[in-house]
Amino acid sequence: MSAEPSPSLIPREVVWHDSAVSRAERERLLRQRALTVWMTGLSAAGKSTLAFALERALYDRGRACYVLDGDNVRHGLNADLGFSAADRRENIRRIAEVARVMNDAGLIAITAFISPWRADRAAARAIIGEASFLEVHVSTPLAVCEARDPKGMYGRARRGELPEFTGVSSPYETPQAADLTLDMGRVSLAEAVAQLVGRVDRHGLAALGSAAGAAARP
Repeated sequence: MSAEPSPSLIPREVVWHDSAVSRAERERLLRQRALTVWMTGLSAAGKSTLAFALERALYDRGRACYVLDGDNVRHGLNADLGFSAADRRENIRRIAEVARVMNDAGLIAITAFISPWRADRAAARAIIGEASFLEVHVSTPLAVCEARDPKGMYGRARRGELPEFTGVSSPYETPQAADLTLDMGRVSLAEAVAQLVGRVDRHGLAALGSAAGAAARP
């Protein structure tokens, strides 16, 4: 049975229809275990660079995967959202729902979003499912991110031109128990990608082990 969305204010006329193809069947077809790699961290921490490098590495290993990037989704899916607290929360909710659907299709989703608030990341984890959620804190320090400032956004925020900018005028809530922490000011891109590929591979092996154990139980 495909994953049914969480109950909400859905009119009773809107009925969930189960697929005739299960997630497990799609995973067997693709020869992989679906997963969402959720990268969180400050602007300019290196999330997008790392996400796309991971996508390339996984693809080269025969994995079906796709990056949901914070900037890219605002060109289409989330083009109607601004940067208020409510809009940023909705931004994360939509991406979590997309990642859930991608996982149900058997794909590996890689996300790169600041996602500054723990509550929003917890909500994303709940939507996607604990077993399919790998939280990666790209922990590059603020000073390093601000020194990079590729879009000039930190400079604008310091001048008061960008209100509610994470790390300057709005807080970033550090993950309390991230599955993996990578400081891209200290770790090379190649090393970080290798660590991530290893975690994705271990997820697949663990999922296979769980499935085998379940099949063996009477």
